[in-house]
Amino acid sequence: MTEKSTTGGATLFQKASAYEAGVWRSLYVWLARRPRVPEAGATPFGYLEPVSLVIWMFIGGSVIEVVVVHFILPWPIAQAIALIIGIWGLIWMLGYAAALRVHPHAVGPTGLWVRNGAVVDVPLRWEDIDAIRIQKRTLPESKTVQVADGEDGAVLHVAVSGQVNVHLVLFDPVTVQLLDGPVTFTELRFWADDPKGLVILARQRLRG
Repeated sequence: MTEKSTTGGATLFQKASAYEAGVWRSLYVWLARRPRVPEAGATPFGYLEPVSLVIWMFIGGSVIEVVVVHFILPWPIAQAIALIIGIWGLIWMLGYAAALRVHPHAVGPTGLWVRNGAVVDVPLRWEDIDAIRIQKRTLPESKTVQVADGEDGAVLHVAVSGQVNVHLVLFDPVTVQLLDGPVTFTELRFWADDPKGLVILARQRLRG
């Protein structure tokens, strides 16, 4: 698989700012229990299964670290600084978990949205999609967004822990704007916790 680079992407600072803002915004949305789908009548599909255990292990470890470091450090100022950093890290991890939950994939009346957290959102109209099927594979890299060469053009991967299990083929190339810049692709592969349910519903929409 040959990975392609994109141009016109955000700077490192812009990417960090987008991630940070997305984490805090997602935490608010999660706590406020706001609608999570992009249009009325859309059905959400999660994608946390491969990483949920790791995320909650990090969160549990952060809680333990905050308590342990507070008692280990003998200096009040150091305790205060460590406490602030530890609590910030804990809340950030909760916000990251929230971002994955409040931005699910969505199958709606007008199209399909493939997402990952607050910074990856690939909207597609039903008239753009030729076929969709279940096809599980493990990618050689663990990056969330990967672009590779396909038989009829570029393939965009939106992976979770280096895995994808839904394969979507377009009639014509589609361009979307991501943090690393615009990406034009003819195939899309992504991970869904319930690939069968997503594919069945998507095919119903396609037939409709």
